[in-house]
Amino acid sequence: MNIISSFTAGPTPTNLILNMTSSDQQPPILLHKHHAAPSAFTPENLLREARRQRNLAEASVPPVCILDPDGDIARYLRNAGRAERLRNWACYHTDLYVFEQDGIECGIFGCAVGAAFAVLTAEEFFASGCRVLLSITSAGQILPVQAPPYFVLIDRALRDEGTSYHYLPPSEFIGAQSGISCCCEASMRCR
Repeated sequence: MNIISSFTAGPTPTNLILNMTSSDQQPPILLHKHHAAPSAFTPENLLREARRQRNLAEASVPPVCILDPDGDIARYLRNAGRAERLRNWACYHTDLYVFEQDGIECGIFGCAVGAAFAVLTAEEFFASGCRVLLSITSAGQILPVQAPPYFVLIDRALRDEGTSYHYLPPSEFIGAQSGISCCCEASMRCR
């Protein structure tokens, strides 16, 4: 199958040609994936080398960690004096902050933007003792559901970013584990 699309950029059209020999041929991102094979780059090795290069002691993270892509929650906690930087966190280019909520010690990392970066950070969290990871962000409202603010619990995601294809066999969507979704929903209804 040949697909030809024309895009006009100024006075000269540019043609983009995508050649696929059959409709069932996989795109390049899905070729040569060995999902059961061990990774060549492990988070444990990345953290070990970062600790060595930065002369840091080994450190555990809290059992509950939060990715805060917008950074709003992390900034709020820091500005309110409720969060302290974990000095021996070895992940490059990030600062992990620790705070307590309802007697539970939590870690939070602000500005985890982009799937590949969020996955790297998540893997390093789990390699460092994290047991539960939440990603909490804000979003615009496309259709009015109710007056903001309110929470939306995402139970599945369209896999179009590419990162997850390196970890899991191809599928259109990836769903949250039902037990986790049910627990989160019940907790949100109690608040």
